[in-house]
Amino acid sequence: MKPLIEFIAKSIVDDPTEVWVHEEERGRNVQLELSVAEEDMGRVIGRKGSVANAMRTLLRVSAMRQGKRASLDIV
Repeated sequence: MKPLIEFIAKSIVDDPTEVWVHEEERGRNVQLELSVAEEDMGRVIGRKGSVANAMRTLLRVSAMRQGKRASLDIV
């Protein structure tokens, strides 16, 4: 799931070297934290959070296929 979020984020931002994803697994629950450069934060969040919500939806679908639950925080 971490590679999925990294790929999406690196495709969106201007500076892909600043993309950082931390994954923490607790049983069936997976918590991901996405960090990008300050100037790219608006691109990752999108208008009214549309891009962030789309990333969370894709992540949830991917996790469900693996029998897990996942959440994404943008820090």
